[in-house]
Amino acid sequence: MPHCIHRRRIGFTLIELLVVLAIVSTLLLLVAPRYFQRVDTAQEAVLRENLRTLRQVLDNFQGDHGRFPETLQELVDKRYLRALPEDPLTGSAETWTLLPPPNGLEGAVYDLRSGAAGAAKDGSLYADW
Repeated sequence: MPHCIHRRRIGFTLIELLVVLAIVSTLLLLVAPRYFQRVDTAQEAVLRENLRTLRQVLDNFQGDHGRFPETLQELVDKRYLRALPEDPLTGSAETWTLLPPPNGLEGAVYDLRSGAAGAAKDGSLYADW
């Protein structure tokens, strides 16, 4: 009786690895654009919320002190904010564009806008929000 030695395969063949890589890359091609679209939508939502909150705080400061703040840091110093929120599109709290109050009102910061370049998904410019 011939003696048969059965070898046991350990590992994967090159073809099996290539098929798995092809499947994974196809799935990534389908999922990646949706992921980045969601990230952009989330950043826009955070920017809108930060602007709404900062404008509310500016109004509260003006109501309490009869003037607008000289800097955004004054809002933190007087505990209207714990910290300056960052612009999610620029990743910095230093890029806000500050608008002065109309004539007859005291202070230096009446309103603020995002310092980010570009347009939102709805076509409006971030600098106009």
